[in-house]
Amino acid sequence: MTSKELYTKDARVWVRDPEEVWVGAVVTKDYNGKEVTVQLEDGTEKTIVTKKETDLPPLRNPEILVGENDLTALSYLHEPAVLYNLKMRFINSQAIYTYCGIVLVAINPYEELPIYGNDIIHAYSGQNMGDMDPHVYAIAEEAYSQMCKFESNQSIIVTGESGAGKTVSAKYAMRYFAAVGGGSGESETQMEKKVLASNPIMEAIGNAKTIRNDNSSRFGKFIEIGFNRQNTIIGANMRTYLLEKSRVVFQAAEERNYHIFYQLCACYDSPEYKDLALNHPDYFYYTNQGESPVIDGVDDADLLDDTKEAFTLLGISEPEQAMIFRILAAILHFGNVDFIETENQEGSKIAPEDESLPVVAGLLGIDGGQMKKWLCNRKIATVNEVMVKPLTKTQAFHARDALAKHIYAQIFNWIVGKINKALHTSVKQHSFIGVLDIYGFEMFEVNSFEQFCINYANEKLQQQFTQHVFKLEQEEYVREQIEWSFIEYYDNQPCIDLIEHKLGILDLLDEECKMPKGSDANWCQKLYEKHLDKSKHFSKPRMSRTAFIVHHFADNVEYQVSGFLEKNRDLVIEDHFNILKASQFEFVAALFRDEDKSSDYHKPRSGRGSIRSASGPPLKSGSKKHKQSVGSQFRESLTKLMTTLNATTPHYIRCVKPNDLKQAFMFEPKRGVEQLRACGVLETIRISSAGYPSRWSYPEFFTRYRVLMQQKHIDKKNIKHTCEFVLNKYVKDPDKYQFGKTKIFFRAGQVAYLEKLRADKLRDCCILMQKRVRGWVAKRKYVKLKRSAILLQCQIRGVLARRLARHLKETRCAIRIQKTWRCYIQHKRYNRLRDFALAVQSHVRGRTARNRFQELVRHSKAVIIQKHARGFLARKWYALKRKQIILVQCCIRRQRAKKELKQLKIEARSVEHYKKLTRGMENKVITLQQKLDEINKENKKAKEQEGKLHDLEAQVKVLKVAEVKAKQSSNKVVDLEDEMTKLRRELEETKREKASLEEHMSAYKKEQKEIVEILKEENGMLKESLQQADTKVHLLEELQKDKEHKDMENQQLRKDYEQERGHHQKLVNDYSRLEQRYENLQEELRLITSSPALKHRRTPSNVSFDPKAEMALDALLLQPTSNSTSDTSDIDRDILDQGDEKVSMDSSVFAKLQKRVRELETENKRLLNDLEGLETPMSSRSRSSSTTDTTTDTELASTSKLKSYEEENHKLRQEVLKLKEAFLAFEQNKDQDAPIRTLLNQVNVLNEENEKHRREVINLKSKLANTKRDRQTGGVSIGVCTDHNLFKKDPELMNEDGELQIAFLTQRQTIQLLEKQLQAEKKNFSIQENELKEELERLQKDNYRQQKIIAQNLQSTPEAKTSATLQHEINRLTNENLELKEQMEVYEKETKKLKKQLKLAARRLQTKGVELDIPGDTSAGLIGSPDPRSGGAFSPSIQRKDHVFMGMFAYKAEDEPRLVKCLITDFRPKQAEGLLPGLPAYVIFMCLRHADYTNDDMKVKSLLSGVVNGIKKSTKKRSDDFEIITCFLVNTCRLMHNLKQYSGEDNFSSQNTKKQNEHCLRNFDLSEYRQVMNDLAVHIYQGLIKCMEKKLSSMIVPGMLEHEGVAMVMGNKPMGLRSRTTSISGEDDPVRKVTIDTITKQLNIFLAVMHSQGLDPQIVTQVFRQVFYLITASTLNNLVLRKDMCNWPKGMQIRYNLSELEEWLRSNRLMESGASETLEPLVQVSQLLQVSKKTEQDIESICELCTKLSTQQIIKILNLYTPVNEYEVRVEASFVRKVQETLRKNRGETEPQKLLMDTKFSFPVTFPYNPSSVELDSIAVPDPWDLKFLEKV
Repeated sequence: MTSKELYTKDARVWVRDPEEVWVGAVVTKDYNGKEVTVQLEDGTEKTIVTKKETDLPPLRNPEILVGENDLTALSYLHEPAVLYNLKMRFINSQAIYTYCGIVLVAINPYEELPIYGNDIIHAYSGQNMGDMDPHVYAIAEEAYSQMCKFESNQSIIVTGESGAGKTVSAKYAMRYFAAVGGGSGESETQMEKKVLASNPIMEAIGNAKTIRNDNSSRFGKFIEIGFNRQNTIIGANMRTYLLEKSRVVFQAAEERNYHIFYQLCACYDSPEYKDLALNHPDYFYYTNQGESPVIDGVDDADLLDDTKEAFTLLGISEPEQAMIFRILAAILHFGNVDFIETENQEGSKIAPEDESLPVVAGLLGIDGGQMKKWLCNRKIATVNEVMVKPLTKTQAFHARDALAKHIYAQIFNWIVGKINKALHTSVKQHSFIGVLDIYGFEMFEVNSFEQFCINYANEKLQQQFTQHVFKLEQEEYVREQIEWSFIEYYDNQPCIDLIEHKLGILDLLDEECKMPKGSDANWCQKLYEKHLDKSKHFSKPRMSRTAFIVHHFADNVEYQVSGFLEKNRDLVIEDHFNILKASQFEFVAALFRDEDKSSDYHKPRSGRGSIRSASGPPLKSGSKKHKQSVGSQFRESLTKLMTTLNATTPHYIRCVKPNDLKQAFMFEPKRGVEQLRACGVLETIRISSAGYPSRWSYPEFFTRYRVLMQQKHIDKKNIKHTCEFVLNKYVKDPDKYQFGKTKIFFRAGQVAYLEKLRADKLRDCCILMQKRVRGWVAKRKYVKLKRSAILLQCQIRGVLARRLARHLKETRCAIRIQKTWRCYIQHKRYNRLRDFALAVQSHVRGRTARNRFQELVRHSKAVIIQKHARGFLARKWYALKRKQIILVQCCIRRQRAKKELKQLKIEARSVEHYKKLTRGMENKVITLQQKLDEINKENKKAKEQEGKLHDLEAQVKVLKVAEVKAKQSSNKVVDLEDEMTKLRRELEETKREKASLEEHMSAYKKEQKEIVEILKEENGMLKESLQQADTKVHLLEELQKDKEHKDMENQQLRKDYEQERGHHQKLVNDYSRLEQRYENLQEELRLITSSPALKHRRTPSNVSFDPKAEMALDALLLQPTSNSTSDTSDIDRDILDQGDEKVSMDSSVFAKLQKRVRELETENKRLLNDLEGLETPMSSRSRSSSTTDTTTDTELASTSKLKSYEEENHKLRQEVLKLKEAFLAFEQNKDQDAPIRTLLNQVNVLNEENEKHRREVINLKSKLANTKRDRQTGGVSIGVCTDHNLFKKDPELMNEDGELQIAFLTQRQTIQLLEKQLQAEKKNFSIQENELKEELERLQKDNYRQQKIIAQNLQSTPEAKTSATLQHEINRLTNENLELKEQMEVYEKETKKLKKQLKLAARRLQTKGVELDIPGDTSAGLIGSPDPRSGGAFSPSIQRKDHVFMGMFAYKAEDEPRLVKCLITDFRPKQAEGLLPGLPAYVIFMCLRHADYTNDDMKVKSLLSGVVNGIKKSTKKRSDDFEIITCFLVNTCRLMHNLKQYSGEDNFSSQNTKKQNEHCLRNFDLSEYRQVMNDLAVHIYQGLIKCMEKKLSSMIVPGMLEHEGVAMVMGNKPMGLRSRTTSISGEDDPVRKVTIDTITKQLNIFLAVMHSQGLDPQIVTQVFRQVFYLITASTLNNLVLRKDMCNWPKGMQIRYNLSELEEWLRSNRLMESGASETLEPLVQVSQLLQVSKKTEQDIESICELCTKLSTQQIIKILNLYTPVNEYEVRVEASFVRKVQETLRKNRGETEPQKLLMDTKFSFPVTFPYNPSSVELDSIAVPDPWDLKFLEKV
């Protein structure tokens, strides 16, 4: 198109502006070939005169192209379009990254953004560069992917000016490589940490605060990150370039020195740095020049700690760190060394009072005197002698600063070398990725040697960048086979030649440096002579002869030559080196030794560990071998860098600083344009615009511009031909486009032209549609008006008729009104007269009633007086009679007491009575004490009454005095009496009148009372009905609230259960993974250990049982029986000390009880033996004595004692049986307190027996005393033996068994036991007392609160009272329910705990051989020995049962491996086609039944262990085979269900048939193995999900987002160089052809496999719920990171795809599975893309609509939203901010800020119990399974 066609009215253009650089304008008149008239955005008009077409203002791009991710996607590629696009993305969308072809433009936001987390790294990992939004991670992923795919070295070049964010970008790129390139081993992880730890060190010693940046890198660095063949990081290496050493000694205003100095000064008061003599930064000259020692928001002390940690991690020891800090502190003190002029002013000296130089000498370990001398002097070596020349003051300062700079440079190089050494690895490097962080182009008001070197490096990098861009363009054209001509671009090789070639600027500088009297001015003149007017890149300033101008690619820079020679030489006086080399610290001396004598600190290393720095070895003024200048060193290092970069595939990041004020998201166009020119972005645009910048694939072009085609010209089989026809028709100039093999290439502006044609076509179509619609609307309006007119006429006529009828009605009504009114007047007059008569009657009757009332009052008062008088007389008579009766009672009781006293004195002489008295003595004492307290209280009251009596007597005296005075005044009373009589008469008359009134009043009151009672009855009835209604309402509300509360509790319990189950399943997964690793290590160990001696290992299956547990109980059972009483006391002590819980669970109680039984049996045998021994001498004596004395007292005593012991033994046996029955009841959960109650009863019985024995002992003692007394008197009693020799031989015959001692010990122990019981009771009583006090306080508080509520209710309305009462009752009942539930939970936990511990105790005792005769105990035989064939796997205990059953598969133990191999290892799902689902699980279970039948626990354990291990190995080996994993999941679940169904437990066997119950297991309880199988099923389920995820992950994004399934809905816009077909994927990538049908087909395959294998429906629903969550998370995460997917058509496409998925769920009856709920976030995303985004109502609708999306996701989608067509409107930034504020206000600050969904999240899985209806005896093994060794029993 011609210029006149383009620059027509309403065309949009760009116009230059001095402030904004470029401003938008609109053409107001058509271009006439000479001038263009435009109207600016502020409304002003401007005329632009054009002499040629290049003077025309640049055209603006269509609005739909503004804000594109790639600048090359713009139709018009020029400076204003690039600047405006960057500004719009940065300000409106807050997007800091933008592609510009192969370059990533990064704008510093000056704000922390949440776009660098691990979830973002995971999202970009493995993605093509054009598929996601621009990001530094996308560049890093591109480099990493190309390195992995092509096995070639890569490089990332980060450039930009100070403050643009170069260091941060490089840091994030390295973080990405550390994340995606991390290995699984510990060494790799440590290496990644070291790579990242180098950043804080280099920032501390190489970064400083400048005017433009608070953390500016003052050196360049190139980091090579090495990778092995597995693409994991193995090491790294760093090169540094051109450290700004001048910053050590000088800083401009508002700038700082290097961070490390301020970090040290921040810790100057720390004891650790006390020896360094540090101080505040303002104290040191080298840190106070900038007068800005503090950076806002930065803590230098904390940063020093980070630096030290990084030093340690990188292998720099603490002594070395201490030396580094000493040297840095010495540099600071060096700056404070001051010089003064000597007297002759030709030399200088250090002031005597200077304190800094001794500190420097002490810190560096050098001679202070020598340093003091040679700082002020220097040596000059001539041919014959060496002279010492004093230095002037200025020269001394320069020498000091030069030495300080060189010391810092040396320590900097040493640290870099140590970092490289730490990052070095001995493993061979396969490839590397280099990250170059180097300074950008610089141009200041005064430019010196540093700026010259920096710009020289940028010239070299720009040349490499331009050649690479041109190369890529050329390769693209050749690959597409299009005709192209050579593109002219800026070649900066002449500028580079000017600088580095022979007789160039650097050569002349080195030559001048070699001259003895070389100067900057002479060097400048030589430049003028050699290059002025000879090189177009060199010129001379007009007003200066000490400067020169170099025409760089970015701009012309004027350099001041002052200081060039000095900085290029970088000389340090040799004597200073000698002093430093003589330091007493080896570290300091090694830094400054010659290269041939240097230590390992500075020795060049070969390979990866070498130190490569831009500054070489130290230069000395008197040495020939160190004369290489700084410029020459930099040129060589730069040449090596360019060689490295040229050998790699480069990737470019250009960092831009948006403003100089460091404000967040503020963009200054002037600063932006300067940097875009300097970093080469505009040059990239120029190269692209010179060729064919816009590129479309044929399908994309066909879909986008199909509206321009006619139906007859469309050939879908040959889309290329159709596109050629359209372009030939609309674009006449064939040079404006080219047809490639797969793409169409357009010149700049052609896409905008096609978009204009498309918009015009759509506009014409819209106009046609509007015409048709408006005509239809007008016709519809006319018909409607006609119909309305007819209807209106009908209505008017009707109104007139109705009006006449109304008039007639009104006349008739008026007559009726008059009649009624007259009647009303007469009626009103009558009522007035009647009311008057009634009023008169009421007054008369009222007076009569009042008189009657007065009479009644007088009568009632008289009655009251009589009542009180009669009561006084009656009480007086009663008191007199009571006193007389008490006197008679006292006399009678005294007489009876005397009789009882005599009787008591008689009884008191007996011992028995004394005992009875002593028993109740304590109670009597306590009672007497209480009575004494009561008497004391009465005495106190009597004293108080006595005091009151004295007071009354005093009052009586006062009254007597008053009486005397009254008598004196009695005369006056007589006079007054006469007056009183008169008054009484008047009073009587008044009383009569009053009585009459009272009578009338009483009658009136009766009437009123009757009315009030009637009203009260009605009110009561109403109140009762109201209360009943309130009660019903209260009950209904309470029931409703209880129901809601229970529903909420159930939901919360389900949620907690799901969380716990998920956590448990995760642990199971981790356990299975670790178990698998353990098995793998075992297999490797078997392969290594081939010798026979190493084959046997002790595993948990063959380790012998520790005998200590057996010895403990044997020792307890084999103790001697002498201390049987102490054992009983021990049992009692256990009961009291340990409490109910410990006694019920401690096995020692059982052991002691049985031990006591055996001891009693032994004691019984011993007593029988003693009895036989006693009978023998008695029989011999009886033969010599008479027959009447054959039985002695001893024999009787022995016989009675034997009987008592037999009774005691029988009782103890019964008690043991009772105790066992109690424990059995406890185990069966019938009586929880039975064991404790039984033990306490036995203790009480023992106490009674002890009391009985004590009494017997006393009787025996009394009999013994009587016998001795008779023996002394010579008397013989009846029944007593007359053989006195028997007592002489054994005087202790009565205590021959130690009975007295035993009785005494028993009594003492009983007393102790009772004391302990008493103490325990006291303790319990105190606890109960405290609890009651607390309860009382709580009740008081509750009472106070209720009183307060009642007081409030009394003041409130009835409705409020009712609601408050209901609320109070609800709260009370809720609290009671919560307390009851808590108590119930506590009791349930205690019950479960006691049951479990009781079972464990019983198992331990039975394992040790202690038999408990507990009837009904089903756990008699416990089998817990490990199985040697289980391979150390988990072996739960198996419990035996005593039942017999039928039906099973028998097999031999040696056939078990074949069984596992056939059914698990070599099993294929095809073998089970058409058979019973889970048939292998049935076969395995029937084999288990045979082992259960034969009572072979080893066989059961071996088979189950083999099955579990076989399934784990098979699923691991074939983890990618979905069918096999499904088959194993089905069989594992079926085996688990069989173990439940045939366990014999009631909750599982209730659904079984009679035959199935007969097939239940009888000998073993496999409940623990059920949990093992459940964990295994969880592991297989997770493997199934991973397998499905692998198959679906590559389909989700193409099918859900990229494919256009809806006809005529096209969401794609013009794409740039970074389209989705670049990078790794090609045009023929099958992933690009994925549709939503592909996904549903894959889901159908999954579902068909699950159904064919017979997977439980409940598990199928859970599987697809997880799969649909994966689809949602992957789609949403990809969408929020892609700008091209956030538009209205894409929202419609997503909704269509979601409807397809929902239809698939409905067709397969999976809507109830919860999968549709997981799609809800995507549904809301599609609605958000389609909803209106303009008004306040839209904000509210968005907030109400997007409940499943986070605030960050909503804002991100709104920022990314881009119109596809021109008739759409962009989302305003103000609208987005309002939405964000509303969301934060509604959701609060507690909402988790997340941008991406967690794709690793998994729902907890459950396996509901699913019993089988198949009977086991009907199952047969198929012949092809090769299981002939199985025998069906």
